[in-house]
Amino acid sequence: MNRLQDKIAVVTGGARGIGKATAEKFAAEGATVIIADFDDQIGLITANEISATGGKVDFVKVDVSDSKSVGNLFGMIEQNYGRVDILVNNAGILMDSTLKKMDEDKFDKVIDVNLKGVFLCTQAAVALMDPEKGGVILNASSVVAHTGNFGQTNYVATKAGVIGMTKVWARELGRKNIRVNAVAPGFIKTDMTVGIPDKVMDMMLQRVPLGRMGEGTEVADAYCFLASDEASYITGTTLNVDGGTVT
Repeated sequence: MNRLQDKIAVVTGGARGIGKATAEKFAAEGATVIIADFDDQIGLITANEISATGGKVDFVKVDVSDSKSVGNLFGMIEQNYGRVDILVNNAGILMDSTLKKMDEDKFDKVIDVNLKGVFLCTQAAVALMDPEKGGVILNASSVVAHTGNFGQTNYVATKAGVIGMTKVWARELGRKNIRVNAVAPGFIKTDMTVGIPDKVMDMMLQRVPLGRMGEGTEVADAYCFLASDEASYITGTTLNVDGGTVT
């Protein structure tokens, strides 16, 4: 039997990259997947690709930083599906600058999507989780939450904040049989990494004991494990999927 059979799973930022790999993995494991993404064009393409392979999938355009948009997303889910079993808070953006050059707008936008968005979506999803069966919240952190990274004051702050919220929610929601964990990917092949110069890439890979970048599917596998009953006694933890970068 598939590990996520008949589960209702929401994947924010599920149109591409790690989110897409996670949506594909969850659908292959029997879940009905709602892809929630700001990019409706790519989101629909991804949903159609999953559907073509036999997966159960839906797409909803959402701005996770906007409470009204998030409310519309989960209102539709309640009307069409009646509940949420799994939420993957994967949506995130980058707007890098050094501390000296970073303006307030760049700081606020990243905080709004990467941190506030996780709060808004989790709050809405928990309200739709079955009080008897419980549910699973999975938050996207990053290796840089542990190490810091040059030029990423805003991004690192959000990814470290996500780990903190994960710990709080694990304590608050455990009594409702809701497990909350985070995944901290390292250097993963995505659209964001395509344009990295070879010299910079070589420097990055020198920090990875396994000596290579990770694949989106490897992060998706970690999410699938944490979403499944195989992880039924795991909550409040952060799983590093980073090739040993943080040791």
